[in-house]
Amino acid sequence: MQNTFVKYHLPCKQCGSSDAVSVNKDGSAKCFSCNHFYSNYEGNVTSMENYKKESVSTNVHGGIFGKLIDRNISKETAEKYGVKVIYDSSGQLAQHLYPFFINNEQCATKTRYVKDKRFSFQGSLQGTGLFGQNLFKEGGKYLTITEGECDAMAGYELLGSKWAVVSIKRGSASAVKDIKESLEYVESFDNVVICFDKDKAGIKAAKEVASIIKPGKAKIVTLPNGYKDANDMLKQGKHAEFTRAFWDAKVYTPSGIIQVSDKKKSYMDRKKKESIAYPWEGLNKKLYGLRQGELVTLTGGTGLGKSSVTRELEHWLINQTQDNVGVIALEEDWKRTVDGILSIEANARLYVDQEREKFEKETIMQMFDKIFDDDRVFIHAHFGTNEIDDIFAKLRYLIVGCDCKWVIVDHLHMLVSAVHEGDERRAIDSIMTRLRSLVEETGAGLILVSHLRRVDGNKGHENGIEVSLSHLRGSNSIGQLSDCVIALERNQQSDNELEARTTKLRVLKSRYTGDVGNATSLVYDKETGRLSEYEDLELINSKEEDILPF
Repeated sequence: MQNTFVKYHLPCKQCGSSDAVSVNKDGSAKCFSCNHFYSNYEGNVTSMENYKKESVSTNVHGGIFGKLIDRNISKETAEKYGVKVIYDSSGQLAQHLYPFFINNEQCATKTRYVKDKRFSFQGSLQGTGLFGQNLFKEGGKYLTITEGECDAMAGYELLGSKWAVVSIKRGSASAVKDIKESLEYVESFDNVVICFDKDKAGIKAAKEVASIIKPGKAKIVTLPNGYKDANDMLKQGKHAEFTRAFWDAKVYTPSGIIQVSDKKKSYMDRKKKESIAYPWEGLNKKLYGLRQGELVTLTGGTGLGKSSVTRELEHWLINQTQDNVGVIALEEDWKRTVDGILSIEANARLYVDQEREKFEKETIMQMFDKIFDDDRVFIHAHFGTNEIDDIFAKLRYLIVGCDCKWVIVDHLHMLVSAVHEGDERRAIDSIMTRLRSLVEETGAGLILVSHLRRVDGNKGHENGIEVSLSHLRGSNSIGQLSDCVIALERNQQSDNELEARTTKLRVLKSRYTGDVGNATSLVYDKETGRLSEYEDLELINSKEEDILPF
C-alpha cells in the first residue's frame, strides 16, 4: 500500500508525544508512539498552537490535593504521587492532574477528564520517567508496574503503602517503549511485578514487558476473576485478595518454558504410562510393550511379512485389551482386513478360499462374534486412496468419535499418494508432522506401516540385509517423529527353507527405553499363516527340529 502521509512530526493528544503523529491525505492520522488512530486529526488538534493552548488551559486552575472519590483513592496517596484534582462550578470532581518528571523536575502534566475519561497533556512525556518513578529510590526489593496512574496509586494502597508502585505512561500499546525508556531503573529492583489490566491487550502487554526484563526478575500478577485492574479491587475493598495475588505472582518464563521447581507435585503425581505387551517376548525385553500416546513405525522390504506382523498385532490388541481398535488399510477392502484378523483367531489362512471352505459357516460366525460383536473394532471401508484431508478426517473420527485407543495405518506411502502435488519427501514430512500432532493431541497409540527405499549394491532387503534408519523411504522425518521404529529383515531368497520364512525384528529406535538392535525372530508357518517366536535362531545349516521355541 502506498504511503499517503502528507504531514509529519505532529503532537498527539492521546499520549502527549510532541512529534509522533503523521497525517494522511484524508485527514486521518496515526500516532507512532501510542498507536492511537485519529479519524479526523485536524478536528481534534487544529494546530500546534491550539493544542498547546488547550493543554495549558487545563492547569490554569492549578488544582488542589484531595481524595479521588471516583476511584476511592485517599488524599494521602494522591498527595504522595503529586496528583491534584479540579472541581467544576457545581462542586463535582471534574479532572485528575497527573505529574511527570525528569530528574525530579515536573515537565509534563497528564489531565484526565472524569466525565468522559478523555486525556490531554501539558508539555511532553518525552524523556520522563514512569508515573511515580520519582518517588521510589532505585535498588529496592519490589517494584510493581501497572497500566494506569490510578492503578499505581490503588496498588500502593492495597499493598499497605510500603512498596514501590509505578505506571506506564501511554497505555498498553506503548508499554514496551515506556519500560525501555526506564529499563535501568526498573531492573535495579530485585523483583519486578507486572500488574496490567486483565484484558486481552493488558495480558499481551504484560508478557511483552516481562520478556525484555532480565530473566528471573519479572513476575506477572493474575488478578482474581471478576476484577479488571488494581483500582477495581481497591474500589471494592479487596485488599487481602490483591495482596494474595501479588505474592502468588509467578516468575515469567516464555511460552513452553517451565520453572521445574514449580512442577514438583505434578512430577511426583504424574499418571503412569501403562504398557500393553507385544505378542513376542523379544520385543517386550527391548521396548517394555506398547503404550498409548506413542507413534510406532513398522517397516520392511516388499514381501517380508509386514502384513503378517500387522495382523498379529491387530488381533492381539483386540483380544488383550478392552480398548476400541481402529484399522485404516488403504491397499485392501475391509473384508480382506476382517479375513486377516479372523485368520489369526482360526490359526488358518481364511483369506484363501480353499482354506476357508474347510470351516463350517457356523464356526466362522462364532469366531466373528467373538472378535467383532462387542462394537470395539472399526475399519476404514474404502479400497484405494482418498484425498489426504479426507483420510485424516476419518483418522480423527476413529480416535475421537469412535474412541479408538489404538489405530493401525497401513501404509504411509498410500497416504503420500493421496497428496496430489509436491515431491515425496515434502509430502512425508507433512504427513508425519500431522500424525505426530494427532498422537500428541489425542493420546492414542498409533502403529504405522512404512516401506523401505531400494538400497545400492548386489543385495537388497529381499536378501536379508540389515536395515538401518537411513533405509526408510523418502524422509528422515519418519525416524525423527516416531517414538519407536521396528524393522523386519528376511532373506526370502535363501536356499535354506527355514531361513527363507524366518523374519528378524530389529529395533531401530526406542525413545522410551533407548534399547535398540536385534530383538527376536519369527518363523512363518505356511499351513496356519501364523508367526511363531524363536530364541537364538541359527538358521544356516540348521534343522528345524533342532530349534527350540521360547
